[in-house]
Amino acid sequence: MWKHLHSLAGFVGAALVDSDSGVALGMTGGAELNLELAAAGNTEVVRAKRRIAEQLGLNDTIEDILITLARQYHLLRPLKSNNTLFLYVVLDRAKANLAMARHELKAFEKTLDFG
Repeated sequence: MWKHLHSLAGFVGAALVDSDSGVALGMTGGAELNLELAAAGNTEVVRAKRRIAEQLGLNDTIEDILITLARQYHLLRPLKSNNTLFLYVVLDRAKANLAMARHELKAFEKTLDFG
């Protein structure tokens, strides 16, 4: 499942996260980062963004949420096929191509099957 993400330029780590519980259902990479803790913390980010979008009456879906740090990009991508799950991907900012990474995440999401 994770092989595709490892090929992203600047890949550091990734997790599939349950936004109801904050539990990472699967993880890969992330040796330099506590993915489990980061996944749980970013669950709050996803929940907050969904809540404010609803309160604003945006009538739209979140494709992704980007957190830019000095040395990393953190991408949160709620899944269209299962709205309680999101992909959390960490990239090395110096090596990553953000536009390509977002494109590849969208393609990767289409390969996931929860049926």
